[in-house]
Amino acid sequence: MILVDGHHVDGGDSPFQANLELEPSERVELFDVNGRLNREFGSDFARYPRALYVSFHTTAGYLDQSLAERLNHDGEDVQDFISVFRGLFPPDAGYTHDQLHLRTELSDEQRATEPKNADSHLTFMGAGLKNCVSYEQRPGAPVWFVELDGVGETGSRQRRTTVLGYRGEEAVASLRLDVPVSDHGLDAHNLLSPEFGIVEQLETLARKHGVAVGRIDVSLPPEEKHAGLTVNEYETLLMKHDLREVLANPLRFVAEKGKSALKDPRAIPAKTLNYAQFDGVQILNKLMDRMGVRKSVVERIVNRAVAVPVSHFLRMKRGISLPVLQPAEGGSGEIVRGTYQSPILVQWRPAEEATRTLEVRLIRFV
Repeated sequence: MILVDGHHVDGGDSPFQANLELEPSERVELFDVNGRLNREFGSDFARYPRALYVSFHTTAGYLDQSLAERLNHDGEDVQDFISVFRGLFPPDAGYTHDQLHLRTELSDEQRATEPKNADSHLTFMGAGLKNCVSYEQRPGAPVWFVELDGVGETGSRQRRTTVLGYRGEEAVASLRLDVPVSDHGLDAHNLLSPEFGIVEQLETLARKHGVAVGRIDVSLPPEEKHAGLTVNEYETLLMKHDLREVLANPLRFVAEKGKSALKDPRAIPAKTLNYAQFDGVQILNKLMDRMGVRKSVVERIVNRAVAVPVSHFLRMKRGISLPVLQPAEGGSGEIVRGTYQSPILVQWRPAEEATRTLEVRLIRFV
């Protein structure tokens, strides 16, 4: 079921905002958000040449438009693409995040309902799903909301997504921020943390320039090597244990799972399971064979993604976007995010200095 409400942000020909509630019927499921909006609102939505898609969840999001186009916007190709990364991060493969007795932030009541979904978080990051993307509208082309953890032991989980149709965009401000980082080779930094003060600076920037609806793009400049950005749940065990293990050895969890595509994964010493000593492309091909993935554009995209050093962490991004939306009561826009969403800086080698630089662009929708 999908419930939809839509309205113009400020009347007239201003951007058109639609808020959707989704109820998955399967753990992994695709929703054609554009198809629903076109049926529900017709030209009120379709007449806008661009749209911003926002997910408020850490195990459900969108593909970049460039990747969606390479997959022909085809739902089966998208499912195949996601299936390969799910094969790399199978459920119940010994994730520290899923050892709920170690999760000190959870109450006893929360432990009874908390999903064991480290595999979904890692698939989200590894496949390069994003919380916020902008698309140029393509008549008749679906835009897929990709759900990775929609049904658990306690039933279906309610999902929310917002779509904003707009005519154009303009960059109104930019700045560079220096972020202090650790000297650990493998680490993840929560950019939402007050010690960095980054979100406060971004919100001040949006207010200063009076941006009611738009987007803040945060990226790593070319000189920043061996690092990536994502938006996900910054849970300590997930970030400091499971993610680190994947960065050190992307095949760690597929080897852990006895039913992996490898003939005898435990016969291969863990220290040799890395791209410097083992052919990651062949591993992915075996996974695709085992899962029945069609040998098509999916194979080419996945092979290209992993035929590089582990430092690329499969499809981890160099940039993220944060949506700026106007509150219902009007006024200046605010950076909106889901309860568990944090912008995260991941590094797999130490920075040359004690800091890393972020480039920020504030975009206004017009």
